[in-house]
Amino acid sequence: MTNHENGGTMILRSTVTSPFGRKARMAFHVLGLENRMVLQPADTLDPADDLRTQNPLGKMPTLLLGDGSVLFDSRTILSYLDRLAGGGLLYPIGAWDRALVETAEVLHDGITEAALLMVYEGRFREPGTHSRRWLDHQGGKIRRALDRVAAAPPSLSPSSGKTNAAAIALVCALGYLDWRRPFPWRDGYPELVVWLDRITRRDPAVAATANPEVPPI
Repeated sequence: MTNHENGGTMILRSTVTSPFGRKARMAFHVLGLENRMVLQPADTLDPADDLRTQNPLGKMPTLLLGDGSVLFDSRTILSYLDRLAGGGLLYPIGAWDRALVETAEVLHDGITEAALLMVYEGRFREPGTHSRRWLDHQGGKIRRALDRVAAAPPSLSPSSGKTNAAAIALVCALGYLDWRRPFPWRDGYPELVVWLDRITRRDPAVAATANPEVPPI
C-alpha cells in the first residue's frame, strides 16, 4: 500500500479562487479527507512555478501524492478520491448510474470552461480586439447547459448520502459565474438559485470552500 493510500498527506496545487481547484477541495471535504490535504498555491502564468514540471500542461488542480505520483485534472482527482474513500460516494457503483453522474459532471464543468473562455477573452486580448462572435458562442453553451440543468438539477439526497461529483461541479460552476459574472444567470434560473441555496445550507463543504472574493448574495 502506498503512502497516500495509507493515510499520507496529499498536496493540492491550486488557489482558493480556481473553480476546478474548488471541485477538488470540495471533494476532500465531502469525503472527510480534508485533514490529509495541504493546499499549495500555484501561478499558472509564472514560468518559474514548478507547477509546469509537476503537470506539463501547467494547469490547476494538480494533486501531488506522497510517493511522488501526480494526478490531474479535477475529474481524475475526484474519481481517485472517491475510490480512496471506499468508492460509491461521489460516483455510484453501477455502470449506468455512474455514467449518468459523470455526464452531468462534464456538462457542469463545461459551464465553467465556457465562462473561463469568456473571461480570458477580456483578459488576454487587447481592448478593441474582443470577438463578439466568440463571446456569443461561449454564452450559448452556458445558456443551453443551464436550461438543461434547471429542468433537472442534481439530487440533494443521493443514495450515498454524499454530495456527488455532478453537484460539486455545479456548485463550482455557479460560484464562478457569481464571481466573474461573464453570464447573468440568477434572474433567468430561479430554480438554480434555490438549488444553490439549499445545497449551501445542507453541505458545509460548500461554505468551507467558497471563494473569499465572492460577496454574499
